[in-house]
Amino acid sequence: MDAAFIQDRIVTKKIQIIAYEDAVTALASDAIQSYTLDTGQSRQVVTKLNLTELRNMVDSLYNDLLTLENRILHGGAVVVRPTW
Repeated sequence: MDAAFIQDRIVTKKIQIIAYEDAVTALASDAIQSYTLDTGQSRQVVTKLNLTELRNMVDSLYNDLLTLENRILHGGAVVVRPTW
């Protein structure tokens, strides 16, 4: 896979992470009930009821980011380390 393509995907993932984290932070406060989530690719209104879903998305985006960064750092190989 082309390194420039992967680097572009890394930038996109970081932008998405920031957008989702901002939504989680805003909704976690008592001040607001809904938030317009703008990832740069789409816009949607989310509410406090979406907090679990949003937090799961943040985790997923971080996992995607880690995978992409490993592809850049390790030439496409994914490094798996034992958990013991």
